[in-house]
Amino acid sequence: MKRFLFGLLLTLTICSCAGSKTLPNDIAVVIRVIDGDTVVLNLQGSTETVRLIGVNTPETVHPSKPVECFGPEASAFMHTLLQPKTKVRVQRDIEARDRYQRLLVYIYLADGTFVNQELLRLGFARTMSISPNTAFATKFAAIETAAHQNRIGLWLAC
Repeated sequence: MKRFLFGLLLTLTICSCAGSKTLPNDIAVVIRVIDGDTVVLNLQGSTETVRLIGVNTPETVHPSKPVECFGPEASAFMHTLLQPKTKVRVQRDIEARDRYQRLLVYIYLADGTFVNQELLRLGFARTMSISPNTAFATKFAAIETAAHQNRIGLWLAC
């Protein structure tokens, strides 16, 4: 009977862990901002180029595309928010890297500010939902809609 109860408890524990949607977290240090949605971080002693999940800011440094409306403003915002040596918390979703081998992350400041979300809220970005990394897709869509309706940032300027 004890073995049965232990086995049942172990099975229930494993099943409850497997069903939870806990995304991995790491602490990183900002090295530099590339543009509005791409940053270089020191993550566990390695230099990683990271791409923010769920957002797309207007282009400023793309080799084959012109600078887009509100791109410089989005980049400037990121430079202000993520200055070199700033400690951040990065959270990953399901797929680790994009086709350019950039690490895909959500970024949080030490005070809890959710950087991906702030870009949308302040009108520096549009949503870009790419499966399977959709943990915040519904939330991001609602935030983008509010910024659009209130004509904030690029929704006013472009």
